[in-house]
Amino acid sequence: MSKKILLIRLSALGDVCFNVPLANLLKKSGYELHWLVSEKGYDIVKNNPCNDKTTLAPVEKWKKEKNKLKNFLEYLKIINSIRKEKYDIVIDTQLILKSLIWTLFSDGKRRIVSKSAREGAILGGNEIIEPLFNDFKTHAVDNYFKFAKYLGINSNEIIKTLPEISNDIKKYIDDLLMKTDNKKPILAIAPATTWSNKHWNKNNWIELIKKIDETKYNIIFIGTKKDVSLIENISNNKGLNLAGKTNLLQLIELFKRTDFLISLDSGSTHLAWLCDKPKIISIFCSTPKERYKPLDSYSIALSGNLKCQPCHKKKCPLKTDACRNYPSVSEVFEAFKKLCS
Repeated sequence: MSKKILLIRLSALGDVCFNVPLANLLKKSGYELHWLVSEKGYDIVKNNPCNDKTTLAPVEKWKKEKNKLKNFLEYLKIINSIRKEKYDIVIDTQLILKSLIWTLFSDGKRRIVSKSAREGAILGGNEIIEPLFNDFKTHAVDNYFKFAKYLGINSNEIIKTLPEISNDIKKYIDDLLMKTDNKKPILAIAPATTWSNKHWNKNNWIELIKKIDETKYNIIFIGTKKDVSLIENISNNKGLNLAGKTNLLQLIELFKRTDFLISLDSGSTHLAWLCDKPKIISIFCSTPKERYKPLDSYSIALSGNLKCQPCHKKKCPLKTDACRNYPSVSEVFEAFKKLCS
């Protein structure tokens, strides 16, 4: 009987995507792999061949409901189901307080965390591995592979898998793209993410989009409902605004039909990388591109060269937001032309 591993990675979307290769590597090495995930990454993990069983920790629902007794009883029910699995190994790649509780009470024989754990999460483990993310040069995927190496798995093979997409979702994307010209490539633009300090200057987007010839590309904009007004402001009446119209599974199907993506250090970028399509121009303002860029030969990651970059902060410590002006519009446009050639 194969040994069972519980992988605890609740969020965020990008890190869930970066954990998929680790999950596949553990499975390929003979482990039965289960995954505990929150709502933000659930659709990526559920029915994904990278794992054998998916357990939802409804963290976002609990935050909204704020019913402490009801939430606690639901938590006890989930932790009881986890303990019944009698896991041989529990791996916490979240490494913060919200994963500490799950790790500590999982009843796993071996509970593996990293020295990089924050908010007391190191207390959840009984085995501690080397630090993760102690430099800006090592990619996130390689950092997570340190857990596999600790278990004696020395492969660096990156195996990317996705959940199967239903015919209903395919039909929905057919309908969304009905007005596009199937003779022209699709260029998706994702101009927003959750950190304001990751956002490229709005005027840069306006200038870039003016440079793109709409007669050569089907331009579509993607994002959440919150991004609708931003897209309306920068689009110069070009393209199709799909902000708020796709969930994660629908976005996967959309990316499978997309030829090019221009985006930020965002969940959309990392999901597109996991899809192995489209070709990606990723713009990094405050965060380190070497750590988070798409790991493929057909994408280009760009950032500025300011002394303060990358700071990896949600808000500018210098209160200048200077990094959001870089890279320049000409650099991004030249990179796009290079991908198109």
